[in-house]
Parts: sequence; structure tokens; C-alpha cells
Amino acid sequence: MHGVSRQTLVVLVLGAVMAIGVPLFLWSRPAPVDAPVDVASTPAESVAPPATPEPVAPSPARRARPNPPVTTPVAAEPAPPVAPTTATLRISSDVPGAQVFVDRKFIGEAPVTAEGVAPGARQINVSAPGYDGVAETHTVEVGPNDIVISLKTLRLDQSIAVIHKHRFGACEGQLIATPEGLRYETANTKDVFSVALTALETFDVDFVSNNLKVKVRGGRSYDFADPNDTADPLYFFQQAVDKIRQQLMKGRR
Repeated sequence: MHGVSRQTLVVLVLGAVMAIGVPLFLWSRPAPVDAPVDVASTPAESVAPPATPEPVAPSPARRARPNPPVTTPVAAEPAPPVAPTTATLRISSDVPGAQVFVDRKFIGEAPVTAEGVAPGARQINVSAPGYDGVAETHTVEVGPNDIVISLKTLRLDQSIAVIHKHRFGACEGQLIATPEGLRYETANTKDVFSVALTALETFDVDFVSNNLKVKVRGGRSYDFADPNDTADPLYFFQQAVDKIRQQLMKGRR
């Protein structure tokens, strides 16, 4: 140390201080911030163009669907008519204004139409003042049915089992009455007869003897008894027949 001059010593100390201080100063300085690029001053060829986006394939749900084929509308065919299930009755009579009943239900005065009638056997009653009521059973079908009821026509269809009393003995048979006449049918052909109702001179019931007495005008007399020896069946038969007989005698046909 003694051989080193003071000037030399100062130089060495300064050199050591600088050797230590410069690195420390550099280490403590903040990092430099990049200066903004001036695009205007940058040559055009040095600016990179914007990136073009890659095409994205459409999803299956968004793919265009083909248009449906165009069809010409066809006019709808008219529905077939519904088949009827009930009957329609058109009821008339030879006596206008006669009252009409179907299955005991009043329908109206003839001529009259009854709709919505159930098909099958239906009872029709027609009546008018001065005429015998008519009750007929008609089998009606689905759809229209025309029925004509005559009140002016005489109706008679009566029959009764009887015993024909002879002077000696008797025979069994049947009395049958229609507007055409009275006839007696029996196995004994000698007693069989047929006579017009207007040709009967006597046609009465005797309740004392339980006997129906028949006498043909200008001909024979007949006595008929009921097989059960009662007058009631004979009386009902005689009343039904004599009613038509009286109308025929008045000229009604």
C-alpha cells in the first residue's frame, strides 16, 4: 500500500464502485414498454390482412329440405245417404176426417201421416160417427207405407160350433157368417146349406131353450144349440151377424 500512490488508489476505488453499481442500476430499472405501432407509418405490405373465417358446414337440422310436390286438390265425394231405420205411414180412409190411432196412440184425422214408426206389426184403428170402427193389424216396413182403411165396407167373419137339432137326432157342425151369407158346414151333407143374409126371415136367440132359430124366407127352419148348452155364444154370434144383416137390408154394400 505504501508503494501505491494516492492517485492510483483513488482510481482503483472508483473502478470497484462502478463495477458494483452499474449492474445494480440496470437490475432495478423497469422493463421497457413496447411503443405503439403507427399503422399509418407502417408500409401497407407489412400489415397482415384479417383472417378469413373457415366455412362452417350447416347442421343436419338446418339443411334445406326439398319442397313437397304440388298436388291438385280432389273434390271430396258426397257422403252416401243414410238409410232410414223407421217407417212412415200415410193413412187414408173412404170417410174423410175419420180419427186414426196407431198402437192406441191418436195420430190425427185421415188423411194423416205418421213418421218415425218402428217397423213391424202395428195396430191401426180408424173410426168415424155413423160407421163401425175398424181395427186392423198391418206389418209395416222401413220407409214409406200407404194404408187405406175403408169404413164403408161391411166386414163380417164370424163362426161358431153348433149342434143342429133334428126332429129325430142331431148332428154337429159349424155356422159361418160373412157379408156374402150364412152357411152351415157338417159331415151330414143333407143338412149343409148356404143362404144370403138378406134371405133370412128369422134369426133370433131363444134364451129359454138356449136355441138359435134360423128360418129361410120361403124355405126351411133350423134350430141350433151350443155344445155346452148355453145361450151366450149363440147370442154374441147372432148380434154380430144381425148387425151386418140389417145394414144389407137397408141397401148398404
